[in-house]
Amino acid sequence: MLFSLIIPVYNRPDEVDELLESLTHSTYKEIFEIVLIEDGSTLLCKDVAEKYGNQLDISYYYKSNSGPGASRNYGMKKATGDYFIIFDSDCIIPKQYLTEVDHALKREYVDCFGGPDQALDSFSDIQKAINFAMTSFLTTGGIRGGSEKVGKFQPRSFNMGLSKKAFEASQGFGNIHPGEDPDLTIRLWNLGFESRLFPAAYVYHKRRIDWDKFSVQVNKFGKARPILNSWYPKYNKVTFFFPSVFIMGFLVAFLLMLFFNIDLLLQLYFLYFLMLFIVSTYQNKSIKIGYLSIIAVWKQFYGYGIGFIQSYFKVIILKQKPQEAFPELFFKI
Repeated sequence: MLFSLIIPVYNRPDEVDELLESLTHSTYKEIFEIVLIEDGSTLLCKDVAEKYGNQLDISYYYKSNSGPGASRNYGMKKATGDYFIIFDSDCIIPKQYLTEVDHALKREYVDCFGGPDQALDSFSDIQKAINFAMTSFLTTGGIRGGSEKVGKFQPRSFNMGLSKKAFEASQGFGNIHPGEDPDLTIRLWNLGFESRLFPAAYVYHKRRIDWDKFSVQVNKFGKARPILNSWYPKYNKVTFFFPSVFIMGFLVAFLLMLFFNIDLLLQLYFLYFLMLFIVSTYQNKSIKIGYLSIIAVWKQFYGYGIGFIQSYFKVIILKQKPQEAFPELFFKI
């Protein structure tokens, strides 16, 4: 089985340098190829690709900007392998990653898999706090952090595997972003393919480096979910509403305290944030990161929750077309 590593990039040559450098340490003994797709960048990574040309089998392509989904599809069409592994450019790959994937596929083959993400010690404190917010069992239920208690796992495209057969049957990613990865996974399920979590196939994912970028990202996640629910109502889950309920509940708690001097609900929120602080401080061995994790979780829930409410009202209640309600979520391809 030939693995083709598909990496779209937009104006991030330094990140690509770190990613490729990490791949030079791979313990995987078989040949694998890397397909770099420059998605209309003005800061090119061609020189970076050439820097590793003697150590790695790299193909470099430049194309006009059309978003990550279309760029991944472009790369998979150019690839020569029969199994594609998709990374975001801000990932660093552990040396055993490909070996773990190879072992997992040989034990029990699946046409689509996803792996979790972790934080490196070299990441900034904000990145570590964001990683905690996105992976902790106290926030996302641990699904993105490697939990195996998932009936039908939806891989995320920063760390995702897809067979050539599944790609050709599905035609790959659609033009929604974010949300292109669950959209593809659900279409694969409907075509009869299966997906699975490979807990040992984790990557180090840098995510966003500041609060503003993180807030914009999670807000878009929230907007995308009701759109996906409208397309695939069969896979709608009550848990998708939790961040919105959390935000509205906090407002109710504040009003109860302000007008009726009832603070029980607000105390429950305080206990939850205290638990976040304690767990994050213990896991990261840092009081500062524990504190920053509270900020990260609040921004995560608030951004996602508000985005979800906006999208639910426009798409589900008013029946607006998603492309007209939120054109910023759709690339023209």
